Amino acid sequence: MIILLKKEATKKDADVILEKINNEGLKPLYMPGTERIVLGAIGDERVLEKLHLDSYPIVESVTAILTPYKLVSRDMHVQDSVVSVGNSKIGGGNFAVISGPCAIESYDQLLKTAKGIKESGAKILRGGAFKPRTSPYSFQGLGLEGLKILKQVSMEVDIPTVTEVLDISDVNDVEEYADAFQIGARNMQNYRLLQAVGKAGKPVVLKRGLAATVEDLLLAAEYIASEGNVNIILCERGIRTFETATRNTLDLNAIPYLKQHCHLPVIVDPSHGTGIREFVKPMAAASVAAGADGLMIETHYDPTIALSDGKQSLDLDGFDDLMKYINKFVAVVNS
Repeated sequence: MIILLKKEATKKDADVILEKINNEGLKPLYMPGTERIVLGAIGDERVLEKLHLDSYPIVESVTAILTPYKLVSRDMHVQDSVVSVGNSKIGGGNFAVISGPCAIESYDQLLKTAKGIKESGAKILRGGAFKPRTSPYSFQGLGLEGLKILKQVSMEVDIPTVTEVLDISDVNDVEEYADAFQIGARNMQNYRLLQAVGKAGKPVVLKRGLAATVEDLLLAAEYIASEGNVNIILCERGIRTFETATRNTLDLNAIPYLKQHCHLPVIVDPSHGTGIREFVKPMAAASVAAGADGLMIETHYDPTIALSDGKQSLDLDGFDDLMKYINKFVAVVNS
């Protein structure tokens, strides 16, 4: 429920209503704007109705939020949210490209790749220290050693980082060594993990599940937000359908839908969305045209020796070419 206060309302007026909401065991939200104070109340709608908040003289209107995802809904927060990852911003007109290898293999590998992508214009470095693989015999990542490499390269190249967290027990380590968490497609509905990163202090890149609906994705984001962390970036990375020509089906419909229904930044991963190196560039451009706030691109200085997802990874020349190409689309969209 959203409670819009009148223009003359003060913080003291807001506190009276917030206390009423809190005393009923509901979650109060204080959202001061430039012109008006907006309050939120999350919980049982029947309890909220008994408070009769619309009868308070200082209240202008009370509106129920009908969507099950309250905190991430655009009904709750009309303006686009801007999420900072280190010194880089995503959302609200800030376009950013996240790039790097699927897996951290060595210090030299990550350093070469990080220097190359930053020179071409990438704002954030990605690299997996923990890798969930379909086969238990595939390379699973370097774990804590990989996180330490990620931190060292981040400091040397001066670029913020994001890496995937797989388990609640790893949250503290990832928070220590990286600038942002990534929740991968296979963990999108791992609700205990979502709650754990929601209690942490770092931004979260939340990837859409393999067969998740858009509402499933938004409800997963709500789990994170409900624990106090609203610094969430949604990532469309393709879904599993009947089509087998590409690794996944990249759902570009999701971009305008998400932008219309929630206030969080939306980025796209055309690398996983297609699984084919040659398709990454056109689908990246299509994602920008559809309104994406950023891209996540898999890049390896030499994909032929990559231990993970080499088929869909760009080399440094390919990434540079992609950046020059999509910058034209970003300029048009922002004009």
